[in-house]
Amino acid sequence: MRLLISSLGLLPALLDVICAINIFVSHYQGTLQSLTVTPTSGGGYTLTTNGTVIIGGQPSWLTFDSASRVLYVSDEGNTGSLTSVAAEADAPGGAVANVLYGNKRYVASVNYGSSLLTTYKLPLSSSTQTLQNMKLTQSAKGPNSRQDVPHPHQTVVDPSGNFLLVPDLGADLIRIYSINSSSGTLTSCGNFVEAGGTGPRHAAFWGDKTLFVANELANTVHRFSVAYSGGCMTLTKEQSLNTMAGGKSAPSGTKVGEVHVHDNFLIVSNRRDLSFSPNDSLATFSLDASTGAMTLTGVTSSGGTYPRTFQINKAGDLVAIGDQTTANVVVVKRDITTGLLGPQVASMRIGTVGQAESDNGLSAVLWDE
Repeated sequence: MRLLISSLGLLPALLDVICAINIFVSHYQGTLQSLTVTPTSGGGYTLTTNGTVIIGGQPSWLTFDSASRVLYVSDEGNTGSLTSVAAEADAPGGAVANVLYGNKRYVASVNYGSSLLTTYKLPLSSSTQTLQNMKLTQSAKGPNSRQDVPHPHQTVVDPSGNFLLVPDLGADLIRIYSINSSSGTLTSCGNFVEAGGTGPRHAAFWGDKTLFVANELANTVHRFSVAYSGGCMTLTKEQSLNTMAGGKSAPSGTKVGEVHVHDNFLIVSNRRDLSFSPNDSLATFSLDASTGAMTLTGVTSSGGTYPRTFQINKAGDLVAIGDQTTANVVVVKRDITTGLLGPQVASMRIGTVGQAESDNGLSAVLWDE
């Protein structure tokens, strides 16, 4: 266990900036920034930088505990660290996502490259030890060249707080774990098996009975009904739609990114679809209020290329988009009635631009809420 406290000495200053609206931004070159979004008299917004902290590695994912004002940053580089505001503790390489669970007393991190699911008890400190370090396996290689081994891509906790799900792009599985709330330990209690070559990447719950999963390799989004029995969760696939306007096939090289829900709407990012050449797109779906059935209602520009990450603010009227390759943060308006994304109201380049299909450029955006 290695702790690097000095590298985070300036981070509390960023966390204490409370002006207008703030966005945290990470870049694969090893930096973390705080931006302020300020409304202008003309109805637009300006983006200004509050400061930059060099944390090293390749930060790839941000989780924010607003109560304690602590950021947890996963590192996708070879050092594979999980970084908090006060410490950086070693974890296996290729960390791409993390989530707080067990009433924010534990954190679970997945490692894409090394096929690991790792948990820690919080807070991280010099005495922090790995709680669990689970090596994921699969019975056979998948049909896609990227499916030679398991590649877990996200950790998400269900609304009850009793289960943790891991979409596994390599194994075509949605792995389900029960949570022991007192000890923080996870126990596997089944998987949902997707068709070969689906590549589940990112998931979001809508209420407590519906789950949406964005599939990177198939360029689809799936809707599942959720049930609980026998001490575990079961998933039943109810719907599958692609994310292109008019239901057309995704261009070669396109990769679905993230999926987020707000009220009765869902947004999915499309990377390298070039629907707004040279820019990529975000697709908006309306959700049936009773069943959650999806209907594609609009596709809009991401304001850059390779939108790896985006997030809707709590009010639902703004969306922050992180375009990885063009390394710019874009803010667009969102109609809270129709769910549709409107015009771009602000954009700022962060650090150096990246190259397509490479782990560089902008990596994550997160509202300070």
